Amino acid sequence: MNTKKMITGIMATLAIVAATTTASRAEDTVKVGVVIPMTGGFQSNGRQINAALKTYVATHGETAGGKKVEFIVKDDGSSADNALRISQELVTSDKVSILTGFGNTPTALSVAQISKRAKIPQIIMVAATSSIMKASPYMLRTSWTIPQVASVIGKWAPENGTKKFVSIVSDYGPGADAEEWFSKTLEANGGSVISKLKVPLANPDFAPFLQRAADEKPEGLFVFVPTGAGAAFMKQFVERGLDKSGIKVIAMADVTDDDLLNDMGAPALGVITGGPYSTNHASPENQTFVDAFKKNNNGMRPNMVAAAAWDALDLIYKTLDKTKGDATGDTFVKAAEGMQLQSPRGPISIDPQTRDIVQNIYMRKVEKVGDEFYNTEFQTIENVKDPAH
Repeated sequence: MNTKKMITGIMATLAIVAATTTASRAEDTVKVGVVIPMTGGFQSNGRQINAALKTYVATHGETAGGKKVEFIVKDDGSSADNALRISQELVTSDKVSILTGFGNTPTALSVAQISKRAKIPQIIMVAATSSIMKASPYMLRTSWTIPQVASVIGKWAPENGTKKFVSIVSDYGPGADAEEWFSKTLEANGGSVISKLKVPLANPDFAPFLQRAADEKPEGLFVFVPTGAGAAFMKQFVERGLDKSGIKVIAMADVTDDDLLNDMGAPALGVITGGPYSTNHASPENQTFVDAFKKNNNGMRPNMVAAAAWDALDLIYKTLDKTKGDATGDTFVKAAEGMQLQSPRGPISIDPQTRDIVQNIYMRKVEKVGDEFYNTEFQTIENVKDPAH
């Protein structure tokens, strides 16, 4: 009987040791769920994010705050429903402490309910609609906001001689934000939007909208379409002869995406955009970033999505360093608030009041540099906050 009790006691002790060891291993690892669109309409964003993740880990290693950082990458297929289901599984089954990624606004919004309920930090790498930050107190953003960029363009254009516009935007949340903040700022600075056109998000055909815009005879077109659709827009702009009409294209940075600019070629020359980053941004940090990115991704060129993803990862690592590896929602977010980082795009910080990004916005012009096309920055507007907050 004593022998049986002893064996039972030993078995119980071994079980406790095993459980403790497993818990200890778990505590030594911070799991990060990366929910991105590797397929579907926003897959170019997923491709850039995945490449940035590969580059960041290759250059910074897999530890932060004294713990191993494990990334679990999942494809949401550009779908909000998929993003919600995947994030739920990442939190309940994979036990992730942090969620990041979110290549568009609908996916970020759908997952905000999990972030809020489970107190999981949700770090936005792309989704740029201003209002999403209100959806969860555990949300942080390292990309940009549509009003942050559109308001800068709306002020710059009339100050530089272009006042009469037609706006063409994709018909979804970010497009509405772009139209509203460009118009509002343009009109406050003496300009006017004589016609506001909305293009379907799925399978857009810009030709009829470009014809309507041409008929209005504006001085400029303000354009916002998601990354990836800019090439189709510029191709149709040239095909309709609008490049010779004297109508200027002054657009959001997505239209002349750095990743696709060489494929767009000559039609993009001279296009002016406002944005948070250009591949040829002149700084040592950016040179190091671009070189490492190309080295780790077969010569691929990083765009502003890659820069934002890189900064999200940098925010995760530096916040974990600050908390000594504690990724608990309240602790992590409090430590991240006010964080200042030297990004490939220039200095950035997390606004402690809004948890949103503060950064430089650059006015850029497409130019040919050697055999390649680049968005060349020619004016810097420093420390821009989201005016919609």
